[in-house]
Amino acid sequence: MAGNLGHTSLKRKRRSGDPMRDYDRLPPDLRQWVSTAALPWSVTSVARTFKKALSSSGDRRLALQELDRIEQKLRAKDARKIWGAAHPDA
Repeated sequence: MAGNLGHTSLKRKRRSGDPMRDYDRLPPDLRQWVSTAALPWSVTSVARTFKKALSSSGDRRLALQELDRIEQKLRAKDARKIWGAAHPDA
């Protein structure tokens, strides 16, 4: 296990810069979402995904719901890789 990432098959990358400063620059509703996310989202990734969802829906609440949907899809993909297709989340 590496740090607080837990057991995951998701790719890990080294980041340059100050991740806490970047996190602090996120809008409050997006910071709240990241703080309760089940997966270790990078600031860059979550900001890019949120911006795309927001431009598509025009509604911040719907954009956050889209992040929930995407995260659930990623969790199912990860569960299949780690525990196989028989896992309930797969």
